[in-house]
Amino acid sequence: MGDVVQMHFSTPDYVIFALLLVASTCIGLFYALSGGRQRTTQEFLLADRSMSCLPVSLSLLATFQSAVAILGVPSEIYTYGTQYWFLGVSYFLGLLVPAHVFIPVFYRLRLTSAYEYLELRFNKTVRIMGTVTFIFQMVIYMGVVLYAPALALNAVTGFDLWGAVLAMGLVCTLYTTLGGLKAVIWTDVFQTIVMFAGQLAVIIVGAHQAGGMGEVWRKAINGSRIASLDLNPDPTERHTFWTLGVGGVFLMLALYGVNQAQVQRYLSSRTEREAVMSCYVVFPCQQVVLCLGCLMGLVMFARYGEDSPLDKGYVKTNDQMVLYFVMDVFRDLPGLPGLFVACLFSGALSTISSAFNSLATVTMEDLIKPYWPAMTEAKATLLSKGLAFAYGLVCLAMAYTASHMGSVLQAALSIFGMVGGPLLGLFCLGMFFPWANSTGAIVGLVAGLVMAFWIGIGHFVSRMAVPTTLPPIINSTAMPLPSNMTTAVMTTAVMTTLITLITAKPKYSDFLSSLNWPTGVQALYNLSYLWYSAHNSTTVVIVGLIVSLLTGPMKEKDLTPGTVYPVLGNLLFFLPECYREILYCVTPLPQKPKAIDTHPYQMARKESNGVSHPKEEEKTEETEREKDEDEETATPQPSCRLAHTLQETAL
Repeated sequence: MGDVVQMHFSTPDYVIFALLLVASTCIGLFYALSGGRQRTTQEFLLADRSMSCLPVSLSLLATFQSAVAILGVPSEIYTYGTQYWFLGVSYFLGLLVPAHVFIPVFYRLRLTSAYEYLELRFNKTVRIMGTVTFIFQMVIYMGVVLYAPALALNAVTGFDLWGAVLAMGLVCTLYTTLGGLKAVIWTDVFQTIVMFAGQLAVIIVGAHQAGGMGEVWRKAINGSRIASLDLNPDPTERHTFWTLGVGGVFLMLALYGVNQAQVQRYLSSRTEREAVMSCYVVFPCQQVVLCLGCLMGLVMFARYGEDSPLDKGYVKTNDQMVLYFVMDVFRDLPGLPGLFVACLFSGALSTISSAFNSLATVTMEDLIKPYWPAMTEAKATLLSKGLAFAYGLVCLAMAYTASHMGSVLQAALSIFGMVGGPLLGLFCLGMFFPWANSTGAIVGLVAGLVMAFWIGIGHFVSRMAVPTTLPPIINSTAMPLPSNMTTAVMTTAVMTTLITLITAKPKYSDFLSSLNWPTGVQALYNLSYLWYSAHNSTTVVIVGLIVSLLTGPMKEKDLTPGTVYPVLGNLLFFLPECYREILYCVTPLPQKPKAIDTHPYQMARKESNGVSHPKEEEKTEETEREKDEDEETATPQPSCRLAHTLQETAL
């Protein structure tokens, strides 16, 4: 096998790539100089809660349609076939549950940070633990997602590595710091269009050169790349229908249900209905994105067949193979390679900018404001911008560190993928189980993180114990999901080892089972990566409930109104009202708020005695009059439910 074959950019390619960076910067400058000019934290962090459905949904899509998915999914399809396509089944519940469970709770509580919920439901300690876990997760991710695509691009095209890293990092930091969440969302919209255009161009030109889509499909069938429905229930199998369709649901819930970057977009919507609709719009968009990735993989197979550039030694890893294919297909079409690279880096920019903004938000709302409540709005806004800028510099520093990490980087990527499950479990524990207390939440989260690291490290050690005389594992892109919590970013330095951890074949399992190792523990080590989130979140819930029952379950009177979702009452909707009211037995959700610009609901605040108060206590005469009218016409509440009223204030 020879050295990696390099193909170089032409002038039009550089121009198109530069235009992407310039356009993204201009969007940030526009929102820095227009509207409220980012002078309040509400505008900077939540876009004044004024966004409509379409830009929010496209931003939700772009945030985690990263360079990983653009490079990873086609490689997965090329190597293993279309089994991965069944992940689309998980999108249904993975987006339906957030739309009708998480969004109503978060939106009606009027949060800014998702981790404010944890203090309302449990206490400040749980909130800080959740925030610190999220920051740890995202800081590791940022540098890697910035460095990895630049490294792959450098290996295939000779594109200057650190020039690309610095250009992306500085541009992203600039428009995020200047334009706030509004600029992030609208650049996401622009970058989504670029991503679709780049992928479509590759598929159309590649299919034409291969003889048309009919020929592509014929070659894929002959090459056994069109996968059938695999109903094998074995959770150690890497990709089956159950692994993708059921295990994938938990990954989607961790991503679209409780991740701060996504929750922040829901909260920026004008109304709760707009937030819910954005989830519904994401569903077909995700299916289109998945289909584009699968089609690109099939077109790659139609061009190269079993004789891949990886086998010939033209590239060293699968992530480079997609870029090699693009440069090969567009060899005689100047400008189009630049379009695909713009598509690739659009994915990276949208993900990184979301990370900056969400990190600035949780740091400001969870770690600074609670301890300096008297801070003026002007100072808070300036500090939020400073935090976004600081995280941009941290991202560049992490990218530089990533270039020297080697196997430590592999551990960092694995850590990143395992943190999402325990955080999902923590939110589910609070939202669905009213008797769960703060002690149970803390112990449950720690247990979930310990379990996640135990499985991850055990997986690594067990793979390292496999003798080198065994047949080599086919290279594959590890965890090619459009999610920043479950995606291992493709990096040349660590890809081969990381692939080995995740793509173990049954023959390796057979070998390991022949050793005198505990079967149960080894089964955990061989667990498919798509079950990690489900396993770790379930651990948090089970341990949290057991500890809560042992230490004294939380009483209904101590619950903050609106923090527990009435599962039974809503599932058994067909029962008479009187029975459903008994099944609630917890404080119900507040009513849907009206348009934000007329009657904004104030977030409930829980004191140490469990009593709920509005965040702002000033009331106008009109508000008092409306409250009196509501009390006169209110229907008495059943005795098992806490009667409460969230106060409204007119602007």
